[in-house]
Amino acid sequence: MTEPASRPINPLFGPNRLKIGIFGTNGKGSAQTLLSENYRPTWENVIETSRIADKAGYEAIVAYARWKGYIPGRIDHPAGIILDPFTYAAGVAQATSYPAIFATSHAPTIHPIAAAKQCATIDIISGGRLVLNVVAGWNKPELEMFGAALREHTDRYEHLAEWLEILQRLWTENDEFDHDGRFFKVVRGMSMPKPVQRPGPPIMSAGGSDTGRRFACAHADVCFLLLHSEDPTDWARQIGAYKQFARDEFGREVQVWTYAPMVQRDTMREAQAYLQHYAVDHQDRESVDGWIAGNAATAKGMSQETLEKLRNHFAAGGGGNQLVGTADHIADRLQQLSDAGLDGILFTWVDFLDGMSRFNRDVLPALEARGLRKPFAGGGRQAA
Repeated sequence: MTEPASRPINPLFGPNRLKIGIFGTNGKGSAQTLLSENYRPTWENVIETSRIADKAGYEAIVAYARWKGYIPGRIDHPAGIILDPFTYAAGVAQATSYPAIFATSHAPTIHPIAAAKQCATIDIISGGRLVLNVVAGWNKPELEMFGAALREHTDRYEHLAEWLEILQRLWTENDEFDHDGRFFKVVRGMSMPKPVQRPGPPIMSAGGSDTGRRFACAHADVCFLLLHSEDPTDWARQIGAYKQFARDEFGREVQVWTYAPMVQRDTMREAQAYLQHYAVDHQDRESVDGWIAGNAATAKGMSQETLEKLRNHFAAGGGGNQLVGTADHIADRLQQLSDAGLDGILFTWVDFLDGMSRFNRDVLPALEARGLRKPFAGGGRQAA
């Protein structure tokens, strides 16, 4: 019999209709810009943004995994200066008391026995607030550093499924076990101590392809996706189809999250002007060129106009749905996303400290007034 889940303080399972978080503060965020105010992952900045999120009751602080930037040979470029997500998660867990702390692992870069031990340790440090974001691996130059092949797409997810199976057995089984699979051989495997959460920390996975969606719906508690449209009707269709697939194929209920770069200003004109300023006028074109070259299949066959739109969209924040406008406009869009069935959203800004200050001052109260979130008193899990 499967052990019932016990995650009493993890805010991912709290009462807010729309959960929120910050993404990418272990690196430079997601904006590809040359502006001097673009965020940098100093430890002082990491802790300051984490404590602001903690004090305001954000549910999530998410670290991404990257081992190289987008420009070959430019090892000093900000896109490749990334704090290790596991070590980052441990430090942020110690400095906060409420948010779920997400570490990200590309399966080909770490053995599941090492990952299981690290996750259990961070879960203990946090008192049961770790979430593990699992990635099959897609960036060939990064994997080559590890001597790991970039497998065919389906094989990547079969490898990830076996990796995750071993990890979760290490979290739950109290006796040694052997595993002799297609990708891994484990002899008398064990890992102690166990995580605080039972049967283990929640899993997040991003599944854009059919194979990725199937994996996420089968294994993840949080399914992360990019919305394909700016139309709320399309949002509801895409999110609803994802959740229904999990129910129909696997009998599971999953959360669906996305992420969004945000520009909040007093007027729509000011917000749009700043978006143009950082994502177009001061775009880090060398970095964007490197990203496009690494995703040549995505750009192949596009017209010059379409390719330029793709460039600007990626430069603005990596491809998420942009939240650009006044506080009221952003609150309206978040209301629409929630009404479409979205459970959570991760934010990025060019300047996290400025962006979080504006959002917490002006948008959070509006979300509370709309019933999307409850006022946060600080510390511990919010009451239902």
